[in-house]
Amino acid sequence: MSVRVTSTVMVLLAAVLAWRCAFIVDEADSAMLVHFGQVSGTLYGPGLHFRSPFDEVRTFDRRVLSRLISGESFLTRDQKALNVDFYLKWRLLDPLRLYQVAGGDADLASLRLTDQVRDRLKSAVAAQPFTAVIAEPRATLSVAGFNELQTAAAGLGLDLIDVQIHRIDLTDDVASAVYQRMQQELVAKAQQLRASGNAEAEKIRGDAERQRAEILAEATRQSQHLRGEADSQAAAAYAKAYGRNAEFSAFYRSMQAYKNTLGRDGDILVIAPEGEFFKYLHSANGR
Repeated sequence: MSVRVTSTVMVLLAAVLAWRCAFIVDEADSAMLVHFGQVSGTLYGPGLHFRSPFDEVRTFDRRVLSRLISGESFLTRDQKALNVDFYLKWRLLDPLRLYQVAGGDADLASLRLTDQVRDRLKSAVAAQPFTAVIAEPRATLSVAGFNELQTAAAGLGLDLIDVQIHRIDLTDDVASAVYQRMQQELVAKAQQLRASGNAEAEKIRGDAERQRAEILAEATRQSQHLRGEADSQAAAAYAKAYGRNAEFSAFYRSMQAYKNTLGRDGDILVIAPEGEFFKYLHSANGR
């Protein structure tokens, strides 16, 4: 009976020891062993692994992580105060380095990286005007500046993937100034368009007046030409008619003269009744 109990105890102790010595690393993690404060330096990937009972397992997340930092106060070169939200992405690069500089605390390392990114962004924003800052997704952070941040992140055992501006809010004073400037620009643009429209209208009006003058001149020329031809034909017709009956022609011209000179209000005509002008009034036959 005692042998059976002893065997059972030994089996249980072996099971507990095996349980204590085995560890599983998830697919998204990697692990290292720490022996009395000293890192072994061996990196364990996903799967089942074994360790000494005296070793401590430190697990690190290998996924791409991000951090959003909100409400940071930035000041541009033209003294525009901005409230900026930005985020950064990183992943684990060197677990051993992370353990050495931050005791394996990824959150502490990310906070240190965030401080460096914040300082670098503030320097970049302070060197650029407001219009340039809002036009760039990294707030005018240069490629060289981003590379320096990547080097700093590598010193923490991290790989910095990206830094982006999430949102830029204007303070009330800056927003009012920006809206006022936008209004002034729109008014100036409207005035420019109005002036351009007036100039185009004057040009169209001038072209229309020129075409009108040309049309009237051409119409006058044609009408004078037609009137000349008509007068010529009329004169020829009159001459032909007068040639056939000279006495009737003289009578007709006298009647036209009477019509044009006599019987109008306010006209005074001083002429001798015995003159040649009234000869057709003295005699019914004109003699």
